[in-house]
Amino acid sequence: MPQRALVPLLAAVLLAGGGCSFKERVCGSGEHPVKAVGNATGRTCVRDGTGPPAGYVDYPAGKVPKYVDDEWDRYWRDKVVDEHGAIVS
Repeated sequence: MPQRALVPLLAAVLLAGGGCSFKERVCGSGEHPVKAVGNATGRTCVRDGTGPPAGYVDYPAGKVPKYVDDEWDRYWRDKVVDEHGAIVS
């Protein structure tokens, strides 16, 4: 097998067997998530240093989802909040 063919094969083996896990971020770099008011699943991302747009609230400090399916992402999936960020259901 030519050496050039070994490089992609070696990379695939290392990734598959190396215990690497890739976590998908909820928002991109320089952004943070905000929760939609009045429904369980709505959220969007806003630039860091920017408040939430109308119809959204900030997540409480320390309870912000960072990665898809992390503890706080799962927690907020079935929670509905009011315009003050209080859980209503």
